Amino acid sequence: MRVHVNGGRSFGPVRQAAVLAVAAASVIGLSACSSGGGSSGGNASGSVKGATVTIYGPDTGTEATELEASWSAWAKQQGITIQYTGDKNFTANIATKIQANSLPDIGMFPQPGLLSAAVQTGKVKELDSATATSVKNNFSTDWQGYVTSGGKLYATPMDASVKGYIWYSPADFKKWGVSVPTTYDQLLQLTSTIRQKTGQPPWCAGFNSGDASGWPGADQLAELVLADSGPSVYDAWVKGTTKFTDPAIGSAFDTLGKTLLNPQYVNAGFGDVKSINSTAFGDVATPLASGKCALTNQATFLEASFATVKTAAGNTPKVAPDGDIWAFPQPGPTAGKNAVVGGGDFAAAFDANAATQKVMQYLSSAEWANSLIAVPNASFISANKGLDATKEQDALLASAIKILQDPATVFRFGADDAMPNVVETAFWTGMVDWINGKSTSAVQAQIQAAWPAG
Repeated sequence: MRVHVNGGRSFGPVRQAAVLAVAAASVIGLSACSSGGGSSGGNASGSVKGATVTIYGPDTGTEATELEASWSAWAKQQGITIQYTGDKNFTANIATKIQANSLPDIGMFPQPGLLSAAVQTGKVKELDSATATSVKNNFSTDWQGYVTSGGKLYATPMDASVKGYIWYSPADFKKWGVSVPTTYDQLLQLTSTIRQKTGQPPWCAGFNSGDASGWPGADQLAELVLADSGPSVYDAWVKGTTKFTDPAIGSAFDTLGKTLLNPQYVNAGFGDVKSINSTAFGDVATPLASGKCALTNQATFLEASFATVKTAAGNTPKVAPDGDIWAFPQPGPTAGKNAVVGGGDFAAAFDANAATQKVMQYLSSAEWANSLIAVPNASFISANKGLDATKEQDALLASAIKILQDPATVFRFGADDAMPNVVETAFWTGMVDWINGKSTSAVQAQIQAAWPAG
């Protein structure tokens, strides 16, 4: 899922989630009548000069232009014409295209569940040997898991995003004599210290996102489940085998509540605890820039919001380690261990034509990943191990690349996005109800009740 902020690109739940689930269900339903199937097996052969390869994906506008720029020089060198078509309703329309057998050469899938559903139709081709080798060499086992089905690789990861950054003012930290915490307990102590020094709530938060209100809370809960309980519990939770009523999930609620339900700690610049639900998720940039808020949890996309707000002195804030605003990854229970919740896109081929396979090989390569971040002002990054983070002009995105490339990093897609749509919607609603004062146990039971039977 995506959130576009002032032209910036990132991943966050928008109201495409509903059509995503519908589309996925529709695609799965096609598998029984699919006439396609089987993998290309091995490398495709034949000339690629003069060939046209079509790519269909969810990116439009600036993001589509950036994608086209990332592969244009390579395609010209290869003698291949790449025709990209962006569709904001990709998640719904890809199901129709599969059913009608009106397929692009390559589809860009913004969510692993939708990719998996498409693979089940038999119309997605297994990666050829060259691309499979590239994916194994360039991406972690976490990322490989999202493109694997039945022990075979069917897609390549492309771009990526990182959630769970804690935004703050370096100047204020220096003034207060505090430093960036390395554990979550230290983050809670930092919160207490800032409260004591300022007499004001340190945290600001916003859950308001129209029909999708509550998703920022779902993201923050997921970050704590992954960090505190580990990937095994997280994966079981996403699948529904670990229930929302499980003590591990309750523990994450309790931890999150130490800040978000504490009137001494929130909601700086907006009001009391309940004002979290009436505050738009991107509006937290305003009190952060002006100094009314000391801390907030939000993905890298929040950086774009600072272009339209002002510091207390009336200037546009500089986002940098030595600037007005900066961010650090939310720490876990143990210093030095990264458990990251994020998102990304995957490229999958619907035919085994030589030119299509050539493009797939390129998209899986470090060469393309480095070309992607070299596009002027591009907001794309990748988890490709061959990406040179030193070439990333944006310091925040460079830090995100390093996190993604760290062998010790555990990466997972947002839990709500990977759950059935009815559960995702109940999850978001439950987070809103929780902020409004509903008990943790009641909210846990309420969300769990949304899981489909069986």
